[in-house]
Amino acid sequence: MLKVILSGGGTGGHIYPAVSVAEELHKILGDKVDILFVGAEGKMEMDKIPALGYKIVGLPVAGLQRRLTLKNLALPFKIVKSLNKAKSVIKKFNPDIVVGFGGYASAPILWTAQKAKIPTVIQEQNSYAGVTNKILSKKADKICVAYDGMNRFFPDEKIIHTGNPVRGNFTNLSERTIASEFFHLSPYKKTILITGGSLGTRTLNNAVLKYYDTLKDSDIQIIWQTGKFYEKEINGQIENRKADNIWHGAFIERMDYAYAACDIIIARAGASTVSELCLLGKPVIFVPSPNVAEDHQTKNALALSSVGAAELIKDSDAVEKVIPAALELLKDPEKMAQMSQKIRGMGIVDSASRITDIILKLIK
Repeated sequence: MLKVILSGGGTGGHIYPAVSVAEELHKILGDKVDILFVGAEGKMEMDKIPALGYKIVGLPVAGLQRRLTLKNLALPFKIVKSLNKAKSVIKKFNPDIVVGFGGYASAPILWTAQKAKIPTVIQEQNSYAGVTNKILSKKADKICVAYDGMNRFFPDEKIIHTGNPVRGNFTNLSERTIASEFFHLSPYKKTILITGGSLGTRTLNNAVLKYYDTLKDSDIQIIWQTGKFYEKEINGQIENRKADNIWHGAFIERMDYAYAACDIIIARAGASTVSELCLLGKPVIFVPSPNVAEDHQTKNALALSSVGAAELIKDSDAVEKVIPAALELLKDPEKMAQMSQKIRGMGIVDSASRITDIILKLIK
């Protein structure tokens, strides 16, 4: 029986790549592999992972708050407690390998595994490496990356370009007619998908609201994910301005249909989103969130926009510029085709399989 610990959490960008690898391991080894997830107490992985049928242990670890707060005073005690619990997990589970997918949740268990001479693998999703992964890379056996030039952060001889694992099928979408009907839209009209994730993004919502009447009176269709946090506010603002060509909702239950029904996408630039859109191969305008560590979303988007695979509009400019930019792009099918070709060329379909292969080779 092969025993594997997968660790990471805090956001879906750290959780779902790990789940993709777990699914690939089970596909190859069936019941000959025992997988344990390790996350952070109180974070989303503690609910998401068991719901998918996997075991998980939570550590009382926490990240450093960037603003001055009393929570930082408790950090050293949480780190010590987490390391002690990580030692207990390693001793009890006795893994053959530990794989970290980023975020502070993975730090204690990978550090403990490295001290115990257990093979470790790091998967870095972003084009700018996180602090945790940079520290742990020194003793990691292999480092899986999604972008070129990562030897700025990691030892060159350890780096393997695997891409980011994503869940779902982005290369064989549903028929556009069926997808459009799901949103009560026409499959024959140009359609823009605007998504800020399940919680929503104020910047993108304000951009749509600013041009709402223009869009309402146009021949362009909109699929607009407002996010749960902003749902009530948005509904109040457009209550008496309903439009047949604009679908809006807090959450998109069938994201595969949204991808199939649209011609271009406006989105944030988190690692998982970027990887999904590379596989999708449709023109994208990225509006990176400025409220993330090391401004990594801007760096993710730059990796694509610098080679013509996407457009990038700064968050501070987006309310004014992103809708006009999208409407202008729809008028240029040649540019759209070029962007599609370039972004599709940056996608890696078998990322989970590549990482699984590395794991199995290290164990052997």
